[in-house]
Amino acid sequence: MENGAGQEGEYRVLARKYRPSDFDGLIGQEAMVRTLSNAIEAGRLAHAFVLTGVRGVGKTTTARIMAKALNCQSFDGPTMTPCGVCDACVSISESRHVDVLEMDAASRTGVDDVREIIDSVRYAPVSARYKVYIIDEVHMLTKQAFNALLKTLEEPPAHVKFIFATTEIRKLPVTVLSRCQRFDLRRIEPDVLVGHLKGIADKEGADIDDGALAMIARAAEGSVRDSLSLLDQAIAHGGGHVAGDAVRDMLGLADRGQILDLFEQVMKGETAATLDNLRRQYDRGADPIVVLSDLLDVAHWLTRLKVVPDAGEDALASPAERDQGRDMAAKLAMPALTRAWQMLLKGLGETRTAPSPIAAAEMVLIRLAFAADLPNPADLVKQLKQNGGAGAPAAGSPHGTAGPGAPGPGPSAMTGSTAAPPMSGTGPARMTVTGATTGSVSGPAAGLAAGTVAGLAAGTVSGAAVVAIRPDAAPETTAPFPPPATYEGLVDLFRSNKEVPLAVVLSDHVRLVAYAPGRITLNPSARAPADLSLRMKQCLKTWTGMDWTIAFSSEGGDASLREQAQARQQQIRDEAMAHPLVRSVLDVWPEAELISVREERVDTVDAPPDAPSDTGEAAYDDMGDAALDDLFDL
Repeated sequence: MENGAGQEGEYRVLARKYRPSDFDGLIGQEAMVRTLSNAIEAGRLAHAFVLTGVRGVGKTTTARIMAKALNCQSFDGPTMTPCGVCDACVSISESRHVDVLEMDAASRTGVDDVREIIDSVRYAPVSARYKVYIIDEVHMLTKQAFNALLKTLEEPPAHVKFIFATTEIRKLPVTVLSRCQRFDLRRIEPDVLVGHLKGIADKEGADIDDGALAMIARAAEGSVRDSLSLLDQAIAHGGGHVAGDAVRDMLGLADRGQILDLFEQVMKGETAATLDNLRRQYDRGADPIVVLSDLLDVAHWLTRLKVVPDAGEDALASPAERDQGRDMAAKLAMPALTRAWQMLLKGLGETRTAPSPIAAAEMVLIRLAFAADLPNPADLVKQLKQNGGAGAPAAGSPHGTAGPGAPGPGPSAMTGSTAAPPMSGTGPARMTVTGATTGSVSGPAAGLAAGTVAGLAAGTVSGAAVVAIRPDAAPETTAPFPPPATYEGLVDLFRSNKEVPLAVVLSDHVRLVAYAPGRITLNPSARAPADLSLRMKQCLKTWTGMDWTIAFSSEGGDASLREQAQARQQQIRDEAMAHPLVRSVLDVWPEAELISVREERVDTVDAPPDAPSDTGEAAYDDMGDAALDDLFDL
């Protein structure tokens, strides 16, 4: 067969044409091959095997090779080197051997399909040494099918072998796994995969660049079948000569060098250059989601370089890329890299769901650029502790110039100084900013306000920022909130302070037994958290400044606030349904429904002092009659 042509001249894809026919052709699975070889030599072959791994690493191919090794007619017994030319080897390769039965569990999942196997195992093989059952995607079998197979799988006849293949090993019952020998087929290493692809390209007479092979191997993620499919497509795309640019355009990838430049620009805070670089790659056909994924890979690679310098020896990276990566890893701090990883990871999810992926990707990079040169909060706190009050400005200084003990601006800091406005707070941790930066704010962070302790802790000041923080001379002792007079007010206090989960529990899953400011007795339901009392005490102590006594009772108590609200709503609805206006409307339109009822207050400011209030039923009837008249006038 020349150039993949079959006997009738049809083209065979590379993934089928170069499917291994023996164990020597398997790549990257040395541990499994060694185990099987030793088992055959020692005569210790198991009766059932399960092969697991990601798609395209050779599970079904390995099962067929094992079937040929068991039944090759050129040897007196099982062998690790089947001939591949005998009738048994040829028929097994073509999936037509009468004693090697392949079943796709994705399409035959029921117990009836397994029953056919159970009924046939008792019969001896027709022409082979062993009757082999290969069940692909075995995890798709139903629970009843697995249970029906268990007895036969545990004690099959001596002439029967089972070989299972699956990509979802965790979905197999433990009772099945315990009856099989398990082999985990690994992803193929990038350098091994590149060498394999290069050999196939040479056999096909295709001229392909090393960079193109590296891109294909990276996109395949360790799958041989995926890599061969991409290679097949690349050869057709390039017309015999496959260049890196052609593969990049075919896969919608960005240039690896441009990705490194983009990451470097982002981490330097060069927003304009970042957006221009991203837009150029997008115009050339790069997918924004792929660009962010590549930036995640770069962040991970540089982080590994910081921890394990040997990680820079990436087989898929060119020497120039490795040198650039080492230089970037040396300049970037670990907190900056981990922050970039978290922001890119979150931004990738946003981009996948955004209406405009390119707009979402740009927003992600803008956020990252503005946050890239922010200091590490831990380092900033350490710096503040070391400087103490030395960075405080002189009295009457209009710009808040730092004292003589403050260091000068960092390499990326802008010249000038920026005063930090005071910040007031509450509680014992209340502090006031009295110092200023000596290097001011650098890069995109210049647009961020650096005045509050919260902002400083988040890293809003970069460069050599020195800010002195001192406690207030007189800590504030007044509680932020007075103790609520009612239980409803207590629930509103939790809700207004954004303790919504506790507010929901107190409103929906608790019955009030007794309440007084500072002391509560509750009858909680089973859905209330076990630490409800502790959490309530902590919050109320912070908000009201007093210790609260919270007791629980298993009996008594009013209806929960939610039940009371529902009862009130039902009462209002019943009153509305009984109103003459509503009854008149329902008489005219029997199929009409009352959707909702809203309480409405009637303004009585202009009413004479002695006149009866219009908030009662009379006013309600007058309004209802007028509305009814208007309705029938239509």
